[in-house]
Amino acid sequence: MNVREWALITFTILAQMSVGSFIVLGIVHYFTAKKSGEKQADELSDRALLAIGPVLALGMAASLLHLGNPLNAYKAVTNLGTSWLSREIFFGVLFAVAGAVFAVMQWKKIATFQVRNLVAILAAVIGIALVYSMSMVYMMPTRPSWNMVTTPVSFFATTLLLGVLAMGAAFVANYWYVQRKNPGCASEQCVLLRDSLRWIAVSSIILLGFQFVIQPLTVALMVANGATLGAEMLVGEFGVWFAVRLVLVFLGAGVFGIFVYREAQTAGHEQMLAYAAYAAFACVFVGEIIGRFLFYATATHFGLQ
Repeated sequence: MNVREWALITFTILAQMSVGSFIVLGIVHYFTAKKSGEKQADELSDRALLAIGPVLALGMAASLLHLGNPLNAYKAVTNLGTSWLSREIFFGVLFAVAGAVFAVMQWKKIATFQVRNLVAILAAVIGIALVYSMSMVYMMPTRPSWNMVTTPVSFFATTLLLGVLAMGAAFVANYWYVQRKNPGCASEQCVLLRDSLRWIAVSSIILLGFQFVIQPLTVALMVANGATLGAEMLVGEFGVWFAVRLVLVFLGAGVFGIFVYREAQTAGHEQMLAYAAYAAFACVFVGEIIGRFLFYATATHFGLQ
């Protein structure tokens, strides 16, 4: 693989993780505010929000390396009516702007809780449009190994799985920051952390099951779609990497997911809970990078390119 393809891997993974994290964070913040009040919800979420912007910015910066001349990047948005690539770039920039507007409003407490929620919902919808546009870029008849329903489905599965586990790790990091200011696990933040991580663990296990349906379906559709060579590469030449990817995702979302759920049941286990949450995210993050590498490496095409 060349630098341009690694740039695409970086961009798609980080952008999808940013969208997923933003959506998960919004859901957690909303229900936490309903349960424990806006102040406690902000204490849990505001610092986690801080991490999303730089991750998205890094991904978008990496995407410029895919262009022959990054200075001409602005020209890529001139075909919104016909080009999914133009729409991808458009929604990427729009999501970054909408997310930044919401972040400033949230940190500065501009407008009411309800108004900020509306801005967050708008940003989330734009993020969903970004991931959809990103997936449609690869729905090309000349690329049978990509031109399948599993491409958009897998992109959204990655978005949610990385978003869920990234926020789990972020909440843990935020808790230790809060602990240094207000020691004692009897605090409301400790309770909110454990409640949030239980739901995150359940979500990751459900999404893991979804992932293990997508993988064999992808191989089967590649064969049915005429991309037999790609399917053979996936289970042959790249079979070890394919297996490593499945093992990492299973360990992260499944094994460590169960461990996170168990440790979150009881106060006083925060150290082990933190290790499990970090390990879960790390395993799945690496696994998804390998998965995206395989997505590009096993691509086959019909006709002239």
